[in-house]
Amino acid sequence: MREITVSKLSKILKEHKKWCDTDKKEGEKADLSGTNLSGTDLSDADLSNVNLSGADLSDANLSRAKLSLANLSSANLYRANLRKANLSANLIGANLSRASLLCADLSAAILMDANMSEADLSSANLSLANLFSANLYRANLSCADLVDASLSLADLSGANLTQVENLSINKLSEVKTLYKAKLDPELMEQVKDEYPHLLEELEKEKLINPKMTRYFGISIKSASEIDKENEEDYEEEDEE
Repeated sequence: MREITVSKLSKILKEHKKWCDTDKKEGEKADLSGTNLSGTDLSDADLSNVNLSGADLSDANLSRAKLSLANLSSANLYRANLRKANLSANLIGANLSRASLLCADLSAAILMDANMSEADLSSANLSLANLFSANLYRANLSCADLVDASLSLADLSGANLTQVENLSINKLSEVKTLYKAKLDPELMEQVKDEYPHLLEELEKEKLINPKMTRYFGISIKSASEIDKENEEDYEEEDEE
């Protein structure tokens, strides 16, 4: 993890702002990939187009920050304050667990495989967001807007989905699980009638949806098969 001083960070962001303001003619685009920014106060900062892939932003204050088109793939945003931030960005594989995203703009964000467990997404704008295979375990999505968002294979177990805008039974039919999720009464009845299996607890062997293997064109073995192979490996090591 790359360390950085406050003064150097300030200089980098100043040059980046000039780069943005002059249509890339002056200044320099910021590259903060793999940088340790844990606990840093970046509230109201303009981080649009910045490369933050793999950066550690855990416990950072990014409230009202502009992160549109930023690269936050595999970034650690655990418990980060992202209230009212503009996050129309690349968040593939990012860790947003327990992050505060109240009223955040995540429109058109790419959140494939992102960990958003126990995150507060209440009143967030998730229109056109790609949440393929995202982990939304116990996340609060109350009053969020999901118009044209993709929830394919998303884990919504224990999630609060009450008063969510543009949430339909068709959209829910694509998720991985709704085990112990909170839904508005009418939508809950529809799920019980049409897709009752989504309300059941998943077995270990079913945690990875078969649809995902077809999407990526790979073969995924069951937990029992993996355990058996591990046992055989240990036996071979003992013999050696």
